Amino acid sequence: MPLLRFPQIRALVINGKRRVLVSGSIHYPRSTPEMWPDIIQKSKDGGLDVIETYVFWNLHEPVRGQYNFEGRADLVKFVKTVAAAGLYVHLRIGPYACAEWNYGGFPLWLHFIPGIQFRTDNKPFEEEMKRFTAKIVDMMKQENLYMSQGGPIILSQIENEYGNIDDHYGPAAKSYIKWAASMATSLDTGVPWVMCQQLDAPNPIINTCNGFYCDQFQPNSNAKPKIWTEGYTGWFLAFGDAVPHRPVEDLAFAVARFFQRGGTFNNYYMYHGGTNFGRASGGPFVASSYDYDAPIDEYGILRQPKWGHLKDLHKAIKLYEEALTATDPTITSLGPNIEVAVYKTGAVCSAFLANIATSDAKVTFNGNPYHLPAWSVSILPDCKNVVLNTAKINSASMISSFTSESLKEEVGSLDDSDSGGWSWISEPIGISKADSFSKFGLLEQINTTADRSDYLWYSTRIDLDTGAQTVLHIKSLGHALHAFINGKLAGSGMGNHEKANVKVDIPITLLAGKNTIDLLSLTVGLQNYGAFFDTWGAGITGPVILKGLKNGSSLDLSSQKWTYQIGLKDEDLGPSGGSSRQWNSQSTLPVHQPLIWYKTNFLAPSGGNPVAIDFTGMGKGEAWVNGQSIGRYWPTYASPSSGCTDSCNYRGSYQASKCLQNCGKPSQTLYHVPRSWLRPKSNTLVLFEESGGNPKQITFATKQMGSMCSHVSESHPPPVDLWNSDAESGRKVGPVMLLECPYPNQVISSVKFASFGTPQGTCGNFKHGRCSSNKALSIVQKGCIGSSSCRIGLSINTFGDPCKGVPKSLAVEASCS
Repeated sequence: MPLLRFPQIRALVINGKRRVLVSGSIHYPRSTPEMWPDIIQKSKDGGLDVIETYVFWNLHEPVRGQYNFEGRADLVKFVKTVAAAGLYVHLRIGPYACAEWNYGGFPLWLHFIPGIQFRTDNKPFEEEMKRFTAKIVDMMKQENLYMSQGGPIILSQIENEYGNIDDHYGPAAKSYIKWAASMATSLDTGVPWVMCQQLDAPNPIINTCNGFYCDQFQPNSNAKPKIWTEGYTGWFLAFGDAVPHRPVEDLAFAVARFFQRGGTFNNYYMYHGGTNFGRASGGPFVASSYDYDAPIDEYGILRQPKWGHLKDLHKAIKLYEEALTATDPTITSLGPNIEVAVYKTGAVCSAFLANIATSDAKVTFNGNPYHLPAWSVSILPDCKNVVLNTAKINSASMISSFTSESLKEEVGSLDDSDSGGWSWISEPIGISKADSFSKFGLLEQINTTADRSDYLWYSTRIDLDTGAQTVLHIKSLGHALHAFINGKLAGSGMGNHEKANVKVDIPITLLAGKNTIDLLSLTVGLQNYGAFFDTWGAGITGPVILKGLKNGSSLDLSSQKWTYQIGLKDEDLGPSGGSSRQWNSQSTLPVHQPLIWYKTNFLAPSGGNPVAIDFTGMGKGEAWVNGQSIGRYWPTYASPSSGCTDSCNYRGSYQASKCLQNCGKPSQTLYHVPRSWLRPKSNTLVLFEESGGNPKQITFATKQMGSMCSHVSESHPPPVDLWNSDAESGRKVGPVMLLECPYPNQVISSVKFASFGTPQGTCGNFKHGRCSSNKALSIVQKGCIGSSSCRIGLSINTFGDPCKGVPKSLAVEASCS
């Protein structure tokens, strides 16, 4: 008999109990199996009950009928690792994923099946979709991983965000969704299936919500729980864009509002974002970092105070679990933009007080006064005492930084000191492979390469009676291109995430007689979202025109004979490193030249801190460490100089363009190298540099944790873990400053700043305000130094009253060692 069933009222029922569930997305191929246990444990420690992941079809079946479930693709191992931590799994099979993943997770071979149309009522597509979905379900069943078998999987998802674009597919969209629902339920998993963003999801499929806010969402049946499958913790980074940031005050507000208005299952997308290794990133132009401003960062380090504040929020919400799952809320207004929701069952009364305005408010509820900060929710587990307000952070914040160190080459790895430890190979410009071919006209790139490479060469020749200064006009579907005239780079062009198309006019000099025009077109991750995204295409589809020839005439080259080469001649050098005979180390290292392969042997940075490579000084390309691709690098693609603010106001609705950081700077300079990919010595780094750079400028960087800070006011509720349902006990506990070292065996070694009064600034930049207790520093030093954690209550009895009648706070910056 299944342990999980549809609820009669509000929530999923697990082992006979209705549950409030907090979930987080972790995509297994965006980290390594060696990282999984630590990331999953940190998720559990943060108050998560469920880990949610997509299943990536093109990762698992790169060639039809040939499967890969090893290493980072070991889905069964990942699910079992989650189970070993005591957490549940939501398996989003899709098999369309989106996820800023290459081609939305679809394998390219699918595109070439005769008569196929993706994501519509199309028999060839439906046959392949069912075959892969059934393959994954069967794998899970064979390992007894569904909850109906005693395993951790409590939910599965079919399709993904189809409702956002289904109107483009006409009547066939409705029949396709009905087919997908029927196909999924026929697989008999014994657990519910969901469809996100699908208002017309057929019974018994649960329709769910994705978005920055989902409090207003309602499922299409009262028999279905209110589930939020993607609550965005930030946003993804694209090359050429500023770095997204979502303040935790706003994220906590959104989550509290969801539970306030009847939600019982929330998932953070992402809880750990990770890294787009290899050519996995989609977009196009999605960066190699998929950090997502998540509570656990790309390197597996807690992002504070986001992780800690959400942990406190989860504790506070779980105090409501009995009431939240038993009854609908009674929602009333206490004034403009003030909303109260009361959950009452038996003797249990719990309430949420929400201020949806961007200014503070004072309200009276049940005869008691409350101050509600702007854009915040106060949680009252007993309908009286505030256990948490989403705008007031008790959790400490942490400052992390990267410490650079030079790349240490293996002693004696190369003989020539002028090369700086590097050897190289020049990639031929133009056609150099035996499998090149010629056709009249310009070919679309994806149909030509089947995404076997980012690169496609287009080459043609023209004869001129006399030399000419002219302009080469090129139009491309994207994503970037380089133009070479007679073997020399003449110019380049690139699109961006919002507009991948490229149009360039490049001044060139042509010679009398024969001239060779070589155009290198490249993709930067294939489109992953949108109606018919699989047909959008890439590459130089023209026109290609020579402008300003004799007498102002033009010559359209689009229809003439072109020779094509898929990929680079030496493209296997990255994973394999090539043989030593191929590499040149006996002459001066070429730098700032396009199309160069570089290789060096190096010693791994010492210690256990996370490792990155800083590619400042390089142009654009891909890098491999010991045969593993760490992704595309592009440190020269900077974000616009405008659009960022020095400080971020969390109040008011969030969108991806709000609170941007790093404007006018490269989108990504640091690229994650998992520690498990490194050996103490005899490591090999191979680069393909596409546009030109100097590998001698490459450095390693290790991520260090610096200062930790706390800033707590007299109006803060006490820490959630001090909550006592006895109202009298609850009133006796006031605000508390908490500090805790991030790693075991550490103690607080110094207090850099402490001020009780009106301190100003942020962590790392605190300043004394117009009043400050002269006791604060010594009190905090005495209470904290030498301990792994400390708690100090905010009280004028402890610190004195440096400014009577003025609201006061305590700001502390400390460090651990």
